[in-house]
Amino acid sequence: MLRGPRADAVPAIVARAPTFVGLVDVAAGVFPRFRHSRMHAIAEVLPGALGPFAAALSLSAGILLLLLAHGLRRHKRRAWQAAVGLLPAGAVAQFLYRHSIVGVLISLVLLALLLRHRDQFAALPDPRSRWLALANVVLMGAGSLALGLVIVSVHPGETVGDPSLAERLEHVLYGLFGFEGPVDYTGRTSWTVAYSLGALGLITAITTIYLALRPEHPVARLTADDEARLRELLARHGARDSLGHFALRRDKGVVFSPSGKAAVCYRVVSGVMLASGDPIGDVEAWPGAIERFMDEARIHSWTPAVMGCSETGGEVWARETGLDALELGDEAVVDVADFSLSGRAMRNVRQMVRRIERAGYETRVRRVRDLGDQELDRIRRAVDDWRGTDTERGFSMALGRVGDAADGDCLIATAHKADPAPGSYGDLKAVLHFVPWGTDGVSLDLMRRDRAADPGMNELLIVAALQAAPRFGIERVSLNFAMFRSALSRGERLGAGPVLRAWRGLLVFLSRWFQIESLYRFNAKFHPRWEPRFVVFRSTRDLPRIGFAALQAEGFVTPRLTRLTGIGAQARRQCAHGAGVERRRRVEAAQ
Repeated sequence: MLRGPRADAVPAIVARAPTFVGLVDVAAGVFPRFRHSRMHAIAEVLPGALGPFAAALSLSAGILLLLLAHGLRRHKRRAWQAAVGLLPAGAVAQFLYRHSIVGVLISLVLLALLLRHRDQFAALPDPRSRWLALANVVLMGAGSLALGLVIVSVHPGETVGDPSLAERLEHVLYGLFGFEGPVDYTGRTSWTVAYSLGALGLITAITTIYLALRPEHPVARLTADDEARLRELLARHGARDSLGHFALRRDKGVVFSPSGKAAVCYRVVSGVMLASGDPIGDVEAWPGAIERFMDEARIHSWTPAVMGCSETGGEVWARETGLDALELGDEAVVDVADFSLSGRAMRNVRQMVRRIERAGYETRVRRVRDLGDQELDRIRRAVDDWRGTDTERGFSMALGRVGDAADGDCLIATAHKADPAPGSYGDLKAVLHFVPWGTDGVSLDLMRRDRAADPGMNELLIVAALQAAPRFGIERVSLNFAMFRSALSRGERLGAGPVLRAWRGLLVFLSRWFQIESLYRFNAKFHPRWEPRFVVFRSTRDLPRIGFAALQAEGFVTPRLTRLTGIGAQARRQCAHGAGVERRRRVEAAQ
């Protein structure tokens, strides 16, 4: 099979040296004292018309090399091509402006190394999004403004008068657009500053226009043929993993094993190739699908990771790839035959359910195919309006749609209450949506409720679904996933050590934003059995990057300049209603 470049095959200096060279070029173009040398003094007697242009060229080449450094570290072919074109320009600027033989040699040596190892830079581009154009204009604009202020301020000996900070900022803003500002300099410094500011503005404009107008690579989308093949695999092997049906999200890509008997679904987020749950299909064919997944990651130089796989899945991933696995949390699974509202342990849930029923609420549990079009439309609109955040959340444990014609086996539990003045959704007050888990199980997809409804709607509907399960031939129900559940459980026991108590304390603190503890407590009300789930990763140093990508995929970090949206407020609202977090909700990655 085709394999991409191995990270250890490229000398570190080849991939990382452009950062150093870029910083040298930027410093040479910005700071006058940095370029002083004997050769520069000799060159002062020569015609100096190229001085300001060379300063701008050095600055431009340095900034562009810094922008390319990340792509070079990931062995991207296009980053290599751009660097090979920029390094000669940087060498010319080093000679014409700084008159530094050492600077020229550094650029040429790096150019030679890049050419020598050109076969190692073969990684294909990442999926593209025009959100990058918006991010570029904001970030590059802010960076250009800050660097421009430095350029304007590092010539105190040549500055006429004592311009204020406001005047310098005004000069920078004018200069970025190619106009002369209020600050004046003696000699050729005015031209040097003008060309440097103009270069900054030009780089910002060119990179933004390029990102906005370049053809987009399609974001991962599940084709109709892929979906049909996955449904066939789920029909035969879907009972093995409660997360299997979530592979049918239509914003995921998929790779199949050579035999077609297994598949791995994924999405690429910030250079991380995220799979979720176990591979779909025959366990014997998993290694072939996993190998295809790893090949795809190597070809594009993506960081491979798996979120929420089972213990068996983690063992197969580790054995086939050499990746490591870390327990991420536990999935709450309720066996229908063992569930009962009787007994002291279920007292709180029983009292809450009976109180809500006395308040006039009733529940209905039905298959999606048994609902009419008008009612399905009303449920879809309610689910969207009750979401509570601008961004739909969920990835690994969310289907991302409700009431699709292809999902007739999904289960919907609804709560209703007669209202003297019904709103847009009539008597509908809360919705729970479950996806199939084989033929005898379901897995919770989303929980939504009218914020004006009484607390306890989720408990009411979970109990209704469990009580109605035998009527649908359902023997097991998967509820929410509780992160770090075992640490929270052990940390509160008598005799827990100081390290475990400290870890639990940190998790409780983080629960203010991410509902780690409250979700565990909510699930524990139903006395489930806990099934561990794991994250699979290549290296410990990749974990922060994988964690950030997972937050993006799950919708906690939006593509709008990666702004954290509403986590605290949403968590407090759900905690107050005893609902926990909406575990499985749809996401973006419409990046």
